[in-house]
Order: sequence, then C-alpha cells, then structure tokens
Amino acid sequence: MAGHFEPLPGGGAAVALDEVEIAILRSLAVQLLELIGPGHAPAEDEDPLAALFAEGPSEPPADPALARLFPEAYASEESDELRAKSAEFRRFTENDLRARKRDDALAVVHGLDALSPRGDGGAVLKLAADDSRHWLGALNDLRLTIATRLDITDEDESGELYRLPDDDPRKPMVMAYLWLGVLQETLIDTLVS
Repeated sequence: MAGHFEPLPGGGAAVALDEVEIAILRSLAVQLLELIGPGHAPAEDEDPLAALFAEGPSEPPADPALARLFPEAYASEESDELRAKSAEFRRFTENDLRARKRDDALAVVHGLDALSPRGDGGAVLKLAADDSRHWLGALNDLRLTIATRLDITDEDESGELYRLPDDDPRKPMVMAYLWLGVLQETLIDTLVS
C-alpha cells in the first residue's frame, strides 16, 4: 500500500503515507484553497436560495493556474458572440465550480488532520467512496495547478522535466507532480475496480 491507493473491502480506498507525505499533501491542499479564494459566506438574514443564484465573474482569471482550473467554455478568441457566451456561462457556473473545488481541497485537509499517526509519524488514510471522489478532484486540481506553474501543457512535452538535475529549483515541484499523478491514477483504479 505504500505510495499508492488500494481498494478497501466494501468500497473506498486506503493509502499509507509517511509524515513528510502528509505534510506535503496538506501544504499543497492549503495552497490550493488560497489560490481558489474564499467562498461567499451568506449573511445570517440572507435567503439561502438567493446564494444559489448569485452571479459570478464574467471575465476569466488573470492567473494562468486559475484560468486552467476555470477554463473558458467556448474558444473566446474566435468571435464577439463566443466571448459573450463564454462570459455568460462563467457568470452562472464559476461560483459553484469554485465551491466544489474548495470542498474537494478541504476534504483533503480534513482527512489528513483526522489521521492517527503510527509510531513512525506516518499513517494509513482510509477513504469512503464519497471521500475518494473529493480526493480525486483535489488531486486533479493540484496536478493542473503544478502543471501550469511548470509550463506542462502535454504529457509528451514534459519529458525534459523528468530529467532535471537535482539542483534545478523546479525539481521538487516536478517530483510532487509525478507523485500526485501516481496517487491520482491508483485512486481512479480503486474507484473503477
């Protein structure tokens, strides 16, 4: 189980994590939460249905990582009509998408915080099927964010990053990207098995 998810009887998944892996995952999830930003906290007297229909932003994010997490619905550079449709789509969907991404990242933080450490500081993380889906979403978002920061646009183009010398400042992020990919792939395998 070390280093990859395995299915649990009756559904769900488990992975053994050491103390450093737990710290890295938690730190990355917190950074993702900071990147996504805070959600809308409804006022005490605010109608909860009104929050469901609150309009979001109509412009794409300026940060390339956020733009990758919240992509354009239509190829907006093609015409004014498509730009308008894309802005309209974003206005009515981005708040919900941001909330889901926040929930996914929070599930990672809460899951890691609830671990009972073993004698060596590591722990076995056990996820129910619903928690597995939150983790899968967060792992995907983390990989997209790191890929954007590393300028990885296609798996084939990232081959040179895998051979970076140890003193390259990008090396830790490349290693995190690869490790998160293994976690993501093995978690998917547990969900489809």
